[in-house]
Amino acid sequence: MKIKKAVITAAARGQRLYPVADTIQKAMLPVVDVDGLHKPVIQIIAEEAFSSGIEELCVVCAPGDGERYVAAFTSLRDNLIKTYQNVDWAKEQAGKIDHLLSRLQFAEQAEALGYGHAVYCAREFVNNEPFLLLLGDYLYVSHVAGKRCAAQVLELAAQEECAVSAVNPTIEHQIGRYGTLTGKHAAGQSGVYQIDKIIEKPSLSTAELELQTPGLRAGYYLCFFGMHVLTPGIFDILRKQIEAGSTNVLLTPALQELAASEKYLALEVRGNRYDLSRRHGLLRAQLALGLAGEAHDETLTTMVELLAEANTRV
Repeated sequence: MKIKKAVITAAARGQRLYPVADTIQKAMLPVVDVDGLHKPVIQIIAEEAFSSGIEELCVVCAPGDGERYVAAFTSLRDNLIKTYQNVDWAKEQAGKIDHLLSRLQFAEQAEALGYGHAVYCAREFVNNEPFLLLLGDYLYVSHVAGKRCAAQVLELAAQEECAVSAVNPTIEHQIGRYGTLTGKHAAGQSGVYQIDKIIEKPSLSTAELELQTPGLRAGYYLCFFGMHVLTPGIFDILRKQIEAGSTNVLLTPALQELAASEKYLALEVRGNRYDLSRRHGLLRAQLALGLAGEAHDETLTTMVELLAEANTRV
């Protein structure tokens, strides 16, 4: 199974990042990537996909945001070329922006009818093919040299020819933030599970009763990592919610139905996720990317200096 397309959901207005997200699209906030260059968040997510083998990309966005993204990236590219003529890093960055723009499409979510509805808005782009689904406010750091988190998920999906969701063992007091699942270990495959049950943001009591996974450390559960490879059958399931008149179309129940109807695996990804919409999420992501990349020494020095300054004020 060849997965050539990716969908990034970025239609939410980022209320938790108020007031900055009131003046700039949250996906355009700048972060220093592992290569040491400042980039908009959505470019870092797109490069995660492209470097993992994805060829085409669709951003699900709010009405009018597609034109804003194109204008912003075009302006960035033009400024790089004009301001840093013949500078290698600037030419490389401008080339990456050109590549992104040439492979990028948009699907508008006219109304905020839930995350599942946002995914459904990309159905024409997907065009009955398997696709990689990414969140517009998650950044990732892989623990595998030379293999991105998305590449790990895509590799298993291609090998097993089925849907795959990335998961991460998560301490019990955090599971109320994530879709949480349980399943049976796949024979002969470390960190791979055949999904049995998925519950969106379960209570701890529910998780203890229904979502224990043998082999995990006590107090840990398998929670969604923010990336999935899905088959086009997910759209038929989501359409039933939409046709029933739901004003909050949920993805997690649709994934549970997908697990009941076809082969659907979970993979423990070797890496970390960083939710930018959480309090200090952007800071945590920036520190993680800095420590994982070319700016490691500079990032570490900055952290030590800030801690030393803080201790002198105590």
